[in-house]
Amino acid sequence: MNRINYQKELDRCLSALEAEGRVPRLFLHSCCAPCSSYVLEYLSQYFEITVFFYNPNIAPEEEYRRRVEEQRRLIAAIPARYPVRLEEGPYLPEAFYQAAKGLEDCPEGGERCRNCYELRLREAAAGAKAGGYDYFTTTLSISPLKDADKLNRIGQALEQEYGVRYLCSDFKKKGGYQRSVQLSKEYGLYRQDYCGCIYSRMERERQKSAGTSSSQLQ
Repeated sequence: MNRINYQKELDRCLSALEAEGRVPRLFLHSCCAPCSSYVLEYLSQYFEITVFFYNPNIAPEEEYRRRVEEQRRLIAAIPARYPVRLEEGPYLPEAFYQAAKGLEDCPEGGERCRNCYELRLREAAAGAKAGGYDYFTTTLSISPLKDADKLNRIGQALEQEYGVRYLCSDFKKKGGYQRSVQLSKEYGLYRQDYCGCIYSRMERERQKSAGTSSSQLQ
C-alpha cells in the first residue's frame, strides 16, 4: 500500500491559503519546545497560532513544569510573522494512566503510544472546536521516531468527529527535524532524551545501562 506524502498535502494547503490571502487560526498541540521550534518558524508564516501544551503523559511533574517553561520561553523569543500565544492544558496524569492501562509493557511506538497520541489530539480537537479555530494539528510528526501516518489518521478521524479541519503534516520532512535541532541550539533549549512518560523514561534508562545511543524521543 502506498503511503500518503503528508508534506505534499501540507504544501498544497499552504499554497491554497496564500492564493486566497487568508490567515487562518491554528490550534497547535505541542509536545515540547524543541519539537515546536521549527513548526512555529514554518507555520507562523501562514497562521495565527495558539500553542496548546497538553501533555498529561509527562512524568515526573518537575519534568512537566520544566518543559512548559521552555515552551513559554521559546514563544517569547522566536520571531513570527503572525501572532503566537500559549495555552496550557490541564496536567492530569491520571488521564494518561487510564489510556495506558493494560499496555504498560508495550514497546515505544506501540499501542500505548497510539492511545497517548489520541488522548492529546482529542483534547486539541475539542479545544479547537470550543475556540472557533480553523485548523488543529500537532508537532509530534517532527520526530523521526513518530509514525506520521498513524498521527494523521488519528487527526483525520477527529476532524470528522469534531468538525474542525485537521492540518495534515510530516514535519520531519524538508529537513524539519534537523532544523529543530539547530534552533534548539540557537535558543539554548532543554532537549529531553525520553518522550515523556514513565515507561519511555524506564526504557531510556535501560538503553543507557546497555550503552545504547538514542536520539531525542519527543
